[in-house]
Amino acid sequence: STLWLAVFLVLPVCSLLALSVTRTGAYGALVWSFSWVNFDRALNPKYLPILFRTVGYSCATTVICLFLGYPLAYFLSFFAGRKREMLLILLMIPFWTSCLVAIYSWIIILGREGLLNSLLLRLGVTSAPVAFLNTPFSVILGMVYFYIPFMVLPLYGSLEKIPRSYIEASYDLGAGARQTFFKITFPLSLPGVFAGCILTFIPCMGDFLTADFLGGPRTYLVGNLIQNQFLMAQDWPFGSALTSLLLLSLISGLYLYQRVEREELGEKPA
Repeated sequence: STLWLAVFLVLPVCSLLALSVTRTGAYGALVWSFSWVNFDRALNPKYLPILFRTVGYSCATTVICLFLGYPLAYFLSFFAGRKREMLLILLMIPFWTSCLVAIYSWIIILGREGLLNSLLLRLGVTSAPVAFLNTPFSVILGMVYFYIPFMVLPLYGSLEKIPRSYIEASYDLGAGARQTFFKITFPLSLPGVFAGCILTFIPCMGDFLTADFLGGPRTYLVGNLIQNQFLMAQDWPFGSALTSLLLLSLISGLYLYQRVEREELGEKPA
């Protein structure tokens, strides 16, 4: 396992960091001389709108996933019964299908002549097709579809760990369902809430396919910027610098997640 991690994780990351401090010469050739110029470019204020847009979309996706995922995880933990396994399998379906197939399915649904517009026109809700595609709505909707399992699974795991005797004791002491939820269930599930938010927010920050296919110029994200540096501009050092900054946020998020898990298990954080 150590060799596997070294070859497929440590070596690529080291190569990425090495590329980020090089320069691009004539015709896209790499000049192997140490320079911080790529990080200076990455931190240029002209990229702030793209960064703010990415953070905004990621935050919106995380919040929507939390509001949709918590009731679903709560139902799976307390009320699903024998249907729990089947519902968990249905939840994991987005992971089993190609992301391109799912994206094209959303294009068919959200297009001007798609299923959603046809339904709205038939019901008389609108008199003309609505432009759902190439908008922040379509991008956030696609991201919620892809990343909601990242929210539900940690929440479900956290809710499953709550001793049912605590809830029964709350009812025995005269607390109602609302009091029991806000004073017992929700506080004890906060580690799952925090972990789900971290695990949802981080991949949203690096997403580029959703914005590429469901969005437009007004929904350009950091992931699209990185993609263009590697595939179109052929500016690998600058793309590596941008990726390194995202990688730093990923490592920070995973470290926070690890601390939450250790605290939940009653261990002292390192």
